Amino acid sequence: MAGLASLVLADARFPGGGHVHSGGLEEAAERGLVTDVASLHAFLRARLRTAGRVAACAAAAAAHPAGRDRLGALDAALDARTPSLAQREASRVQGKAALRAARAAWPSPELDTLVAVDRRPHHPLIVGVVVGVAGESPSDAARCVGYLAVSGPASAAVRLLGLDPFAVNAALVALDDDLAVVVDEAADLAVGDPADLPAPGAPVLDLMAESHVHHHRERVRLFAS
Repeated sequence: MAGLASLVLADARFPGGGHVHSGGLEEAAERGLVTDVASLHAFLRARLRTAGRVAACAAAAAAHPAGRDRLGALDAALDARTPSLAQREASRVQGKAALRAARAAWPSPELDTLVAVDRRPHHPLIVGVVVGVAGESPSDAARCVGYLAVSGPASAAVRLLGLDPFAVNAALVALDDDLAVVVDEAADLAVGDPADLPAPGAPVLDLMAESHVHHHRERVRLFAS
C-alpha cells in the first residue's frame, strides 16, 4: 500500500524543480507533433513505454533493500539506457534538486550512499531510495516515477498549447492500464541484475531532447527540457 513518501514525491508542488521540465513536450509542440489532446495522449503513451519504463524499473530496483548495494550499477545502467546527453543532464539536474528536499524530509545514510556514487544522482534513483527508506515497496517507487514521466509533460501541454485541462487530465488517467504494466514489470525486475533492466529505444525523443537544448540556448524557451 502506497505511503506518504511516494505521494509527496509525485506531487507537482514537491520542491524538486520538475516544473521547469516538459519531458520533450515543448520540442514536440514546437515541431507540430503534438497539437491536440489525441496527439498528446499518443506522446504520453510512447514516453511511458520508453523513457518512463526505464526510469520506473530503475526506481523500483533502488527502492528494494537489495538495490542499495547496487546503486553504482544502477546509475551506470541508467546512463547506458539514456543515449541523449541532454536527457541524462535533465535527469541529474532534477536529481540534484530533489536531493536537497529529500535530505530535509527523509535524512538517511542510504541517500549519502547514493551521493557517493555521483553528486548529481539520477532522479529515478533518488525517488527509489527515498521510497524504500520510507518503507514503501518497489512497486510504489515505480508507480511514482512512471506517473511523473507523463504528468509533467501533460501539465506542460496545458501551458504550451492551451489545451482543455479537463481533457488533458482525462488523457492522463486513460494511461492507467499502461502504467500498471510498467509497474508490474518493474516489480519483477527489482531484485535482478541491473544489466537486465529494459532498454527500449526512443530515438525521436533523444533527437528532440538534443535539439531542444540547442534551441534553448538560441532563444527563450519556457522549459529547460
